[in-house]
Amino acid sequence: MKTIITRSRRLRGTPFTSRLEKHGVKSFTVYNHMLLPTTFSSPEEEYNHLKEHVQIWDVSVQREIEITGKNSSELVQLMTCRNLSNSKIGSCYYAPLVDSDGGLINDPLIYKLEENRWRVCIADSDVLLFAKGIASAKKFNVNVFEAKIDTLAIQGPKSIKIMEKVFGKEINNLKFFRFDYFSFNNKKYLISRSGYSKQGGFEIHTDNPEGALELYDYFFEIGNEFNLKPGAPNHPERIEGGLLSYGSDMDIFDNPFECGFDKYVDLNSDIVFFGKESLKKIKEKGITRKLMGVKIETKSINVSQSIPMLDLKDNVIGQLRSAAYSPNFNKVVGIAMVKKEFCNISEKFQIKLNNNSISGEICNLPIL
Repeated sequence: MKTIITRSRRLRGTPFTSRLEKHGVKSFTVYNHMLLPTTFSSPEEEYNHLKEHVQIWDVSVQREIEITGKNSSELVQLMTCRNLSNSKIGSCYYAPLVDSDGGLINDPLIYKLEENRWRVCIADSDVLLFAKGIASAKKFNVNVFEAKIDTLAIQGPKSIKIMEKVFGKEINNLKFFRFDYFSFNNKKYLISRSGYSKQGGFEIHTDNPEGALELYDYFFEIGNEFNLKPGAPNHPERIEGGLLSYGSDMDIFDNPFECGFDKYVDLNSDIVFFGKESLKKIKEKGITRKLMGVKIETKSINVSQSIPMLDLKDNVIGQLRSAAYSPNFNKVVGIAMVKKEFCNISEKFQIKLNNNSISGEICNLPIL
């Protein structure tokens, strides 16, 4: 059944939406109150193309919350369990945000632009309200706002070559999870070595809609040489790579230890963040469940809500949260929250689909 998303002022497009339609976008989803393209051809075609060539994605839905001012570092640290006390200008940090109970609010990349200037590039939840609420309650001297930034991702094994052609060979010097400024047509762009795929790539943060379209069009002017195509974050590719999706794989009812974020939780230093005492108690007690990879013996699945995972006696052992057909494994791969006693490699389970029992097995993330 075909469905239509009704557009309105509260469901924003991006500067690139008209270009996406020109390139034949087939579907969108809603992410941070904006339109995120999901397919241009088929997930399988796009999966294979992403692994072999290069794609350009409109990921402007990855909104950027800017925090500036005297207390900006204190506010940013309060929101995340990752220790940012030694963070450096020019680096970006994967940093889970937690509430006072240790529940996950978001899992953004945090960019340190200047000593008292940060950008929090968010997944799908209202971090702006979270940050503003803390700043107001603490009477911090900060300015918190959504920056007018729209982001293009260049992803795939040929990304380095096409980026060289657009921005020059200096782009090769940019290390993973670092950012710098590069010029195109006398306009400067903040570019980070990052992205929501395991194929390598960059994210270009644009702050001028006219320049952004000029840049987007130029990629396609030179793109044939690299077999450039429009694309979007690819569901099976990101699941295989263990790239988690906030709101799908995890949410506020999950904590960082359950999601495998142990290395991003600093409970031993003197940094102050919300949920620190709660996370200490959780760690001391131990978790009872954990996110794991799964492989399922079917070629089609739709996960619009969690699907119970059952043992051979029909006892619930976990919840399947995301899944997609993988051309690499020729079966469905997924991410599931599993009771700890069943978090064993090759542990068998079953799910019920259309009144049929489908078998599966548990595996690690990334799925290899």
